[in-house]
Amino acid sequence: MRQIFPKAEEEESSIDLTPMLDVVFIMLIFFIVTATFVKESGIEVNRPEASTATKQERANILVAIDRNGEIWINRRRVEVDALRPNIERLHAENPQGTVVIQADQEAQTKQLVAVMDAAREAGVYEISIAAESQ
Repeated sequence: MRQIFPKAEEEESSIDLTPMLDVVFIMLIFFIVTATFVKESGIEVNRPEASTATKQERANILVAIDRNGEIWINRRRVEVDALRPNIERLHAENPQGTVVIQADQEAQTKQLVAVMDAAREAGVYEISIAAESQ
């Protein structure tokens, strides 16, 4: 006798992971694009205290002066002569940004004034000095 119905083959059931991988990939891109990156000057300084200190929101050029008078930008030691080109380059990347000088409380005023002059020569007139709030 001939069989009318073919023999039932077992089908393997599997879940297609492609849509889930697409969603994970899109979420990864979203988090990378929206992440804020913390900029650091490169060294830790003991900032002086000030009762009127306020937080700067748009600071993107951080310049640190340590107690020995060394100047640091983006974890690199910078000579006074190279300050202006470095600040100009960073300011070109973000024209709305400001310069924040993180001077150690033991640093000399001479270095602080040199950094401020270099920033102004580079075309940045919004300059702040970092301090600890009380």
